[in-house]
Amino acid sequence: MARVGDTSTLAGAMHELDRRGFVEHFMPTNGCLLGLPSGKKFRPDEISVSEVYRFEGVSDPDDMSVLYALETRSGLHGTLADAFGVYADPGVGAFMKEVALRRTR
Repeated sequence: MARVGDTSTLAGAMHELDRRGFVEHFMPTNGCLLGLPSGKKFRPDEISVSEVYRFEGVSDPDDMSVLYALETRSGLHGTLADAFGVYADPGVGAFMKEVALRRTR
C-alpha cells in the first residue's frame, strides 16, 4: 500500500503520521511514556508499535534516527523519536526494549 506524503525524512514522516492521527508525542519518564500534550502516562505493556521508520544521514553517520509510531491500549496514537549511537536516549532504548520483549511473548 503506497503512503501519501514524504516519509524519507524524519520531519516528513512525523508530518505524515500526524496527518494519519498519530498526534500525541511521547517522551520517556520513570519507566513510562508521557504523552504530550495529554499528560497521560503509559507502561510498556500498554503500548504497541504500529510502524518503525529508520533514517540514516547521507553524509554524517551522526544523523541517524528512528521514529516509532505507537498505539496505546486506550486508543491514543503518537510518535516517539530517538537517535542512534552515542546520541541515543537511554530512557527510550530501555522503554522500547520492554515493549519489544512483551510483543514477542
